[in-house]
Formats: sequence, C-alpha cells, structure tokens
Amino acid sequence: MGPAAVLAERLGLPVRDLDLVEQALVHSSYLHEHPDEASAHNERLEYLGDSVVNLVISEALFRRHPLDDEGSLSARRAAIVSTTGLARLASRIGIGEALLLGTGEARRGARLRSSLLTSAFEAFAGAIYLDLGFEAVRDWLLEVARPEVESDAPVVSLKSPKSRLQEHTQRAGGLRPHYELVEISGPDHERRFRIRVTVGDRVLGVGEGPSRRVAETEAAQRAMETLRTEKK
Repeated sequence: MGPAAVLAERLGLPVRDLDLVEQALVHSSYLHEHPDEASAHNERLEYLGDSVVNLVISEALFRRHPLDDEGSLSARRAAIVSTTGLARLASRIGIGEALLLGTGEARRGARLRSSLLTSAFEAFAGAIYLDLGFEAVRDWLLEVARPEVESDAPVVSLKSPKSRLQEHTQRAGGLRPHYELVEISGPDHERRFRIRVTVGDRVLGVGEGPSRRVAETEAAQRAMETLRTEKK
C-alpha cells in the first residue's frame, strides 16, 4: 500500500483516484530525481487547494462569529490558514511522513519544514476536492481544524507579532516599523536570515530564521517583548 492509500485510510477518506491523491504528496525534488515514478509534482494541486481551504475556513468563521466585522474575521482566518497554522494542521494528520521527497530534501529535514508542510496540506485538500467533491473536503477540513475554527479567543491574541507591533507603534506615535536585512549566512540550502526592526531611529528587536519572513516575525516578537518590559 502506497503512502497516499495509507494516509487516506488513516484519515477515513474513501478516495477513488489514488494517483491524484499521491500527486499531492510528490515534492518537485522527488520528481526531479525519479521522473519515471511520478507523473507530476504537487504545485498545481497546491494552487487549487489554497482556494479550497480559504473558502471552507472563511465560511465556517463567518457562520460561527456573526458579530465579528471583516477585520476580525480576517484575523481569525489568517491565524488558521497562515503558514504556521496550516503546518500545524499538516502535522496533526501526519502528512510529513507521507511526503515523497528527493534525497537531499529528506536529508535536510524537509518533512518538518513549515512551508513544505503547508504546500502539501493545500495540495492534499485540492486533490480531495477534485476526487470527492466540495462537501467531502469541507467536512474533512472542518474536522481537522475543529479546535481552531471553534476557538473563541480574543481577536487581538490571534494577530501576528508584526501586526500587533504595527498597531502599537502607530497608536503610540504614528510611525511604522521598518525591517532591515542585517545578514544572510549559511550555505544555499540552509540559509539563515538576520533581521532588525526599527521604529524611527530606535532598534527594538532582532530576529533570525530560515527565511526573511520568519526572521521578521521573530524580530517583531522581540520588539513587543521590549515594549512590554518598558511599560512595567
């Protein structure tokens, strides 16, 4: 039994087109190394699945929070469908273990990489939509994301560190945070980015990560910690 069949069986999904579902698990690095073992990688399915996931989550939040305005609903959705949020859902169903990766990507720990998990989750959702239809993929997604969809956490707690920092600094003095790339280090396949965030001429935080976005998020988090400490 192949990885697609094992995953579908474990999730209780009565898939009909196993080839399509398996394509959702094929990373481009695997196709490059094994062109005769897969017909295509998962990027087209990822494109479709992105829209499917956003629609399902948007509708569910719209119905659950009738008093929320557009901004609040967007914040709730972003917390679920962000790279971090979808990587959490992907890990919840064990999709990383089923991925077909090239040797180099597998050796570098790609099965745990948030961006790759997110892409695979969206591709898998796209495949389930094509194979079983919208109702089936909606029911499955809402079951997987039930804790997040049913959460009534305050909207402010769901916003990203970058959003919270920008709102804080604009309220305090009308200035926007500026993110500056300080350094890129490491080999091509293991880049590390170092970012500092300033408001006006003051450095509030420095962050590092495997991508510029991750480093900016960490820098914003450090900045918020600095500001909270100063308020005490």
